[in-house]
Amino acid sequence: MTATDIHRAIDAVWRIESARLIAGLARMVRDVGLAEELAQDALVTALERWPESGIPDNPGAWLMTAAKHRAIDQLRRRKLIERKHESLSHEPEFGPTDERLELETMLDDDIGDDLLRLIFTACHPVLSAEARAALTLRLLGGLTTDEIARAFLVPEPTVAQRIVRAKRTLAEKQIPFEVPRGEERDERLASVLEVLYLIFNEGYAATSGDDWTRPELCNEAMRLGRVLAGLAPQEPEVLGLLALMEIQASRLRARTTASGEPILLPDQDRSRWDPLLIRRGLSALDRIEKLGGANGPYALQAAIAACHARARSAEQTEWARIATLYAALARVMPSPVVELNRAVAVAMASGPEAGLALVDQLADEPLLRNYHLLPSVRGDLLSRLQRHDEARGEFERAATLARNVRERSLLEQRAAACAEASRSAQQPF
Repeated sequence: MTATDIHRAIDAVWRIESARLIAGLARMVRDVGLAEELAQDALVTALERWPESGIPDNPGAWLMTAAKHRAIDQLRRRKLIERKHESLSHEPEFGPTDERLELETMLDDDIGDDLLRLIFTACHPVLSAEARAALTLRLLGGLTTDEIARAFLVPEPTVAQRIVRAKRTLAEKQIPFEVPRGEERDERLASVLEVLYLIFNEGYAATSGDDWTRPELCNEAMRLGRVLAGLAPQEPEVLGLLALMEIQASRLRARTTASGEPILLPDQDRSRWDPLLIRRGLSALDRIEKLGGANGPYALQAAIAACHARARSAEQTEWARIATLYAALARVMPSPVVELNRAVAVAMASGPEAGLALVDQLADEPLLRNYHLLPSVRGDLLSRLQRHDEARGEFERAATLARNVRERSLLEQRAAACAEASRSAQQPF
C-alpha cells in the first residue's frame, strides 16, 4: 500500500471515528475544544506512524488509545498545577498508578451516551444557528473548515471564526457536557433538530451558488439524524425529522438534469426516486404513529412528504390531504412560509383561484418581503389562470430575489414563457 493509499485510508477512518473519539475525550476533559485538539493530535500521530507500521487492525481503537494517553497527560498536568496551589503539607489522596486508573475509567462509558452528549453540546441554544451548524458538521460530520465553508458558500475564515467562537463560548459559559433533563432537554432537543433540519434544507435546496442541490449536506444531515434516532428511539420528533429527510432525499436524483438544471416536482421521473429511502421514511412514520407523536411539526412535514412518495404520478397526489396536513402544521408551528405552502396545496386541490386568494393574504407579511418563493408561487398561479402579463412580472421579481443561480435561471425562463404566451394570446387568428 502506497503512502497516498494510507493517507486516504486514514482520512476515511477519521470520517468514521472522529465523532466517537471527540465525544469520549470531551466527557473526560469536559472541554469540546480541547477534546478536538487531542483527537487531532492522535490523527497527526497516525499520519506519522501508520505509513511505516501499516494501518492497525482496529484503527478506531488505536486512535482512541493514543488520544487517551494525551488526555491523561493533560489531566495529570492540570491536577499537578492545582496541587501546587494547595498546602505543601496536604498529602495526595492517591498515588500515580491509582490516579492513572481513575482517569482511564473516565473513558469507560457507553459510546452512544457520549455521542448524544456531543450532539446536545454542539447544538446548545447559547450558540447562533450558524455556529451550531458549523460546529455540528465539524465535530459530528468530520468535515474540514474548508468543506463547511464551501458547503454554505461563505469564506473559510468566517467559518473558522464561528467554530473558534463557538468552542470558546461553550468553555466560557461552562456548558456541561451532558444530556439535560426535563424542560431543558426538550429545549435542547428542539435546537438539535433545528440544526439538522437547517443542514438538510441547505443541501436539498441551496440558498445560493451555482448548484441547486448539495447532496453531500443532505447525506451528512441524514447520517447525524440516524445517529440521534438510534440514541433516542422513543422520541417521535427525532423520528419525524429522520423520516422527512429520508423521504425528501429520495427525490434528489430526479430533481436536476445531468447538467444540473432544476426539475420541478410535477415534471420529475418518479422511477428515479430512491425506493429504499422512501421505505425507511415510511417505516419511521409507522413508528411515530405507534408512539402517538404524529402531530409534531417534523412528523407532520414527513406525512406531507409521504403523500408525494406514495403517489405514482403527480396527478394521483392527495392534495386535499396535504392541504389538511399543512393546516395542522400551521396550528402547531405558525409561520407565513407554512401558510404559503398551504396555499399551494389548496390551489392544487381546489383550483388556482382558491390558492391565489390565500397567497394574496400574505402580500404584506414582513417575513416574506424578500422571500423569492412568494412571487414565484403567485406567478405560477397567475399563469395557470392565463393572466400571463401579471405572471411574468411576478416571475421577474422572484428572479431578482433568488440568490441561487440555477433557480434564478429557471424563474427567468418562466418569465420569458409567460411573455411568449401573452404575445401568442394577442395574435389574431
